[in-house]
Amino acid sequence: QVQLVESGGDSVQAGGSLKLSCVASGDIFSSCGMGWYRQAPGQARELVSRFNNNGIASYAEFAKGRFTISRDNTNNTLYLQMDNLKTGDTAVYYCGARGGRCPPSGYWGQGTQVTVSS
Repeated sequence: QVQLVESGGDSVQAGGSLKLSCVASGDIFSSCGMGWYRQAPGQARELVSRFNNNGIASYAEFAKGRFTISRDNTNNTLYLQMDNLKTGDTAVYYCGARGGRCPPSGYWGQGTQVTVSS
């Protein structure tokens, strides 16, 4: 059974930091492109950062210079270090497995809430 389990969401003040984690089951970690996405209330889900099948990381413009994606292939864990958080970063953050040898619908975690207050 494929599972993606996120953790690390919290409430922080603007300027603070958080590190999100996502543990993946099965072989999706090596088969799919792993990444982080977020969805704010009333808005569509958007890409934050992801690794492509060649292990190259890409970032949304708003994440460049503040967020860092990393992975531990031994433990099938994906991370997102978020620094200098802004109120606009408030959202539910999802770990997603898409592309590569994933099915077209991909796989998603249940999400973890990040709330940034001023």
